[in-house]
Amino acid sequence: MNLDSLAAAVLDEVKRADASADAVVRVEEASLALTRFADSAIHQNVADERVTVHLSLTVDGGRTATASTTRSAPEDLVAAALAAARLRPRDPSWPGLGAPAPVSTGSWDAETAAASPADRAAGVRAFVDAAGGLSCAGFVQTASLSSVLGTTAGQLVSGATTSAICDGIARLSGADGVARSMSGRLGDLSFAALGVRAAAKARAGVDAAPVEIGSYPVVLEPAAVADVVGGLVSGQFNAKSVVDGTSGVRLGSPQFDPAVTLVDDPLSGVGLPFDTEGTPTSRLDLVRDGVPVGLTTDRRTAAALDRSSSGHASDVSDTWGPVAGDPALSAGSGGSVDDLVAGLARGLLVSDFWYTRVVDPKRSVWTGLTRNGVWLVEDGRIVAPVSTLRFTQSYLEALAPGAVVVGSELDPQPYRLMGPMGYNRVAVPALRLAAWNITGNTTG
Repeated sequence: MNLDSLAAAVLDEVKRADASADAVVRVEEASLALTRFADSAIHQNVADERVTVHLSLTVDGGRTATASTTRSAPEDLVAAALAAARLRPRDPSWPGLGAPAPVSTGSWDAETAAASPADRAAGVRAFVDAAGGLSCAGFVQTASLSSVLGTTAGQLVSGATTSAICDGIARLSGADGVARSMSGRLGDLSFAALGVRAAAKARAGVDAAPVEIGSYPVVLEPAAVADVVGGLVSGQFNAKSVVDGTSGVRLGSPQFDPAVTLVDDPLSGVGLPFDTEGTPTSRLDLVRDGVPVGLTTDRRTAAALDRSSSGHASDVSDTWGPVAGDPALSAGSGGSVDDLVAGLARGLLVSDFWYTRVVDPKRSVWTGLTRNGVWLVEDGRIVAPVSTLRFTQSYLEALAPGAVVVGSELDPQPYRLMGPMGYNRVAVPALRLAAWNITGNTTG
């Protein structure tokens, strides 16, 4: 199907139905394929391909309705959106449409887009074989997205992107070890290395025991760091949080350790070169050498803050705010995970977090559980596995000046934010943090 022609047909129908209406039409061709495995064997292979037409239509300078369809007839879509828009109350804060602007090219890998079940199965086989006989479970996913966006203001842009994920665990005597990675190219994923990593963690996690609650220095591996970064970009650097007064970010103040530099970089990740309003996307600095310097905005929040949109509108940004889609925490000088562990007199090595929920948005206090391996560290050496723990911790305060050593190795992780392909790529190193509040054990 020709996406450009379909977008043009919808815009033509908008002009025919109501020449004074303002509209943004976005046509997306999305493909997602998933190969799942459990007990070291593939048990499911599914694929979904669809073309979706999204329409945002505004009449009377502020009455807006949205609609979408997987059917190709534009008349029904436009009629439904137009009828709904005329019933809507006028929004005095409607920011209007953006002016036409050029965009960069997106990231696209033809081999990933064309990946077959056999290609994904080969990745599963490499992961399982490398785990050395341990029981393995997880998934390999490939996805592609092509998008054309046009507006009645004259913007017409297109872009495409691909992504690939391996997320797996190895299990031994009730102990799970995890390894996961994400890239724009299936060929970038080292399935065997991930299997080796997961198995090593599982073998090291047998016979875990509880520890005393309290504050511990920690080394967070990249899977856990991805949750910290995800919490910060969704709740702190999201401009809607600033407008609503729930963000604790202090722009221009040395709020973080100087080792912390955080950016959003969709063109180096798996993002499109424009957002759902047609605004071009580009690299955006959020924290530079410990100082917050940027916010993710869409047209509405940018207008409220007297800024320009950073290109972070999404289908849900009116509700959840504009959120970074490809955040990246810059690598530091701390070395490998082993090097970071060697710097702990007594603390914890944490593999992963899950079931995290925000407790205090202003301070970015989150509570959650560890999973897939925690170890007690003494005199720079891992001495014993630890049972699953509950934590309650301010992510802002954990990264405060003097509290952070940043690892040297970036490890892109799959993480759910607001991505159009289900997962976002969050590129992070491991971190050593001076204090992390452990508030409970799940056993003992």
